Amino acid sequence: MNLALIQAKQAFEKGEVPVGSVIVKNNQIISFAHNQTHRFHNPVGHGEILALQSAAQFLETTYLENCDLYVTLEPCPMCAHAISLSRIRRLYFGAYDPKGGGVDHGPKIYQHASSFHKPEVYGGILEEECGMLLKDFFKNKR
Repeated sequence: MNLALIQAKQAFEKGEVPVGSVIVKNNQIISFAHNQTHRFHNPVGHGEILALQSAAQFLETTYLENCDLYVTLEPCPMCAHAISLSRIRRLYFGAYDPKGGGVDHGPKIYQHASSFHKPEVYGGILEEECGMLLKDFFKNKR
């Protein structure tokens, strides 16, 4: 999660919403990314999506079975569904997102019968640090 926080800080410095993601397989980092929606003019340029794409290309596979994803914020519904489609084994996230989250809040993607794959989910990891970075970012925007 510490590397995901470093990625989130890089997003913060670039004026992007500070969310960072890291994907690990067999205790090795295979992918990392942060939000880059503005840089690439891409509404789906979320850190999770970019990390999933990079990991799939690295492993030359569509499915990221036996991979774990660390992300600094509870994934939104779009990212939660992409995580399901990619078959991530475990999802670890930092801050909870009562307003825009899609895992423990909002539509709770993995609780629906239509969710193809349900990763193990662990939330609240380094929650305070992850949450403060987001609060500082939005405080500076106002």
